[in-house]
Amino acid sequence: MQLADFDFDLPEDRIALRPESPRDAARLLVVDPGRPLQDLHVSDLPGQLRAGDVLVLNDTRVIPARLKGVRSREESRVAVEATLHKRLSPSVWTAFMRPGKRLAPGDRVSFGETGDRACLLGALDATVREKAEGGEVTLAFDLSGPDLDAAIAERGAMPLPPYIAAKRGEDARDHADYQTVYAAEDGSVAAPTAGLHFTPELFARLHAAGVGTAFVTLHVGAGTFLPVKTEDLSEHRMHAEWGEVDAATAERLNAVRAAGGRIVCVGTTSLRLLESATGEDGVVRPFMDETAIFITPGYRFRAADGLMTNFHLPKSTLFMLVSAFAGLETMRGAYAHAIATGYRFYSYGDASLLWRA
Repeated sequence: MQLADFDFDLPEDRIALRPESPRDAARLLVVDPGRPLQDLHVSDLPGQLRAGDVLVLNDTRVIPARLKGVRSREESRVAVEATLHKRLSPSVWTAFMRPGKRLAPGDRVSFGETGDRACLLGALDATVREKAEGGEVTLAFDLSGPDLDAAIAERGAMPLPPYIAAKRGEDARDHADYQTVYAAEDGSVAAPTAGLHFTPELFARLHAAGVGTAFVTLHVGAGTFLPVKTEDLSEHRMHAEWGEVDAATAERLNAVRAAGGRIVCVGTTSLRLLESATGEDGVVRPFMDETAIFITPGYRFRAADGLMTNFHLPKSTLFMLVSAFAGLETMRGAYAHAIATGYRFYSYGDASLLWRA
């Protein structure tokens, strides 16, 4: 398929810059191929599920992965910004850096803006170890392990998506808003945004309705925001992300399917991980590895029966995924309806509940 197949016009005013409050007050568009669309709210989710169904949620926690600093090379000083991308070791991260052209292996970078709070652990400094295409570099930090984690948490800012950051700066509200209420495992540089709609009260109502929850972990990388640059989709390569489905969760999900329950993934991250952990025989197996699965129309889904997800960018890999799940023409119609009726798009926007075609 071609990139142009997944394009559509999206007005700028549909981009949500703040989430709804409370979280489950966001709108929910129910898309069941072959049936009329339903305009609901996330708070209506329990009524769309059955006792015995299970929601699969990504419990990754977003770290404050955006760092500002100064690159030093002999007498030269240049302001730079890094968005940490993937951890390679206790002291080494890959990062997307701007301006990438001003960096070279061996350069020293000191992170932390002038006048910021004193870091009790000392300077947050790194050496540029390698440089790749597209502004991605490998940074070897002077600190390691928990000391490095603490320094990043103290110096870093929440890595808001580019389409929000271009319109306003990050602030204190984002530290709560851009994190799910069930986040547990540090490691993401982008939120699993479908999960932002859940509240403790909504979980209580789901539990009362007999709907189960299962947690998996996929650490979302900054590559999720990179545009597709190849017109021929077969030439696009996804960035790998680390994920885990433990043995107990795999066994439970297999039991749910055997009993006639439906597996509903909350977010494309949960779905991509679960599909990576499921064999062609439909059996979910324990998984602890990187995945670079790229799902486009024609993919045969192995595990997920439903998908709750936000509204995505034109020509994005995520719009390709939802088109594979519910059908391209179905999703074109659903997105046209969402735009015409005022749904809010992207990370802080509204949600959809998709049933598999």
